[in-house]
Order: sequence, then structure tokens, then C-alpha cells
Amino acid sequence: MQGRVIRARGGFFDVYTTEEIERRCRARGIFKKRGQTVLVGDLVQLVPMGETEGVIEEILPRSTELLRPPVANITQAFVIFSIVEPLIQTYLLDGLLVAVQQAGIRPIIVFTKCDIATDQDKEDLFNQYRLTGFPIFFVSSRKEIGLEDVKEALTGEITVLAGPSGVGKSSLLNALAPHFSLETGGISEKMGRGRHTTRHVSLLSVGENAWVADAPGFSQLSLSVASQDVRLYYPDFFPFAQNCPYRGCLHLQEENCAVQAAVERGDLPAERLTNYQTLVNNKIEQEGRQY
Repeated sequence: MQGRVIRARGGFFDVYTTEEIERRCRARGIFKKRGQTVLVGDLVQLVPMGETEGVIEEILPRSTELLRPPVANITQAFVIFSIVEPLIQTYLLDGLLVAVQQAGIRPIIVFTKCDIATDQDKEDLFNQYRLTGFPIFFVSSRKEIGLEDVKEALTGEITVLAGPSGVGKSSLLNALAPHFSLETGGISEKMGRGRHTTRHVSLLSVGENAWVADAPGFSQLSLSVASQDVRLYYPDFFPFAQNCPYRGCLHLQEENCAVQAAVERGDLPAERLTNYQTLVNNKIEQEGRQY
């Protein structure tokens, strides 16, 4: 029998099977000997035991695999940031966009709390990211704004939610599927940051053939991409970068850089270039320390 792992905890794996029921399973000991780990999101072959249990016999090939959070076969990521409360940090957003693309996952940008943001704030953010080609949604869970577009984007996909605590990830899931009643965290007035509420990776069904991974850990900015490759994950730079006089131009201080010229002309948002340069310089510094 085949199924998908939707939850892992305490050595047990909950598998949603082709019977359209959940089975509580253990994994065969051979996986440990092989150095394999069963991940949430894995498609597996299992032997049913009784009415609601089973044993996982085989892990089927994965299309994608994330290490933090540990989840497999994700097809897209909602990169979620609130416009205000807490105030958006576009540097962290840009870093997550790079990390998501590097993992082979399509990013979708979701801006939350749009009901309490100004029209100018929303317009500025749209203009900053529209040239990336990534879908952009403005939503409000409280006012139920933009939820239908989000539901449509989830259909037929396995989606991971990426973004800092307190931006409304759990609130968005509750708005999409109220029966979850997920715990939500408020904003610490002292720190201005959200309190983390998700502690375990699990797949949640939000419609027919639509799964969402509510997973801790993805808000951490940890890039394994090399400094010279960060530019490969800025699609809005591509049309201009092809006119750079130097092959492999890093768009830092190179003479006659076409990307920098595009920013000076107003054809590219200056903040995108600033964030990019900070990411690259931080990676160069890290690489220098490693050697």
C-alpha cells in the first residue's frame, strides 16, 4: 500500500494512505542501517497492520528535500511576511527567496495584515518584487481578504510556509481551514517580534489534493549558496545582467555594471540591489573565515 507521511513524532509516522485514512506506522530498522530518515512529505510503501497501523517498507524517490525544516517533496513555498506588526524586513525576505529557489522550490510571496497597511506601503512592496515574476498575494486573515486566491494557489500542491514568527502563518491556516484551531502567537511589545507557536513538522490538508507544511525553523536565514552564485537567484536582475561587460559580474563595485546602472536609472528597485549586495558580502566574509 502507498501513502504520504503527514506527521512524525516519537518514532511513529502518521501516513495518509490510498484508503484515504491515516495509519500510525513504524519504520523498518533497515532504514537506520542505510542512514535513511523518513521525512514528513515522503511517499512510502507500507504494509498495513490491523485497521489503523502499519510498517513502512520503502521510501519512494523524492522530488525535493529540505533539511531545516526536515520535509520532503515540497512543490512550492509561501514566503510570508507581514507588512506591519511586525514591520517587514526585506533583507530577510530576499534571503528566504534565495534559499527557497536553491532548494528547487517555487516561491510565492504572501504579504499579510494588508488591512492595517497603507496603500502606499502595498504599492511600494508590489513594485519592489513585481519584476521577479513570482506570484504576489496581499492578504488579511482577519478581514478575509485575498483568501480565495491563496486557496486556488494551494490546489494540487504541497506547500511549505516560510517566514518569521508573528507574521500570521497560523492565522492564515486557521482562516483557510478553521477546524485546525492552530495556536497563534501575538507580538511581544518589548521585542517587536512574534512568539513561535509551531513546534513540529506536519502536513495539513487544506482542501482536495492540497497540503500545507506548517513547520518550525524555516525563518532562519542560513544560505549554503556560494557568494558568486547568489546572483543566480535574482531573476529580476537577469535582463540587465546580460549587458554587464564582465562574465560572472557580482554587481558589487565592478565598473560599468549594468545592474547598478539599472538601479541608477530607476529600472530596478535600489533596495533589492542593497539587500543582494549585503547577502553576497556576508557570504564572502563567511567563506573567508572558513579558509
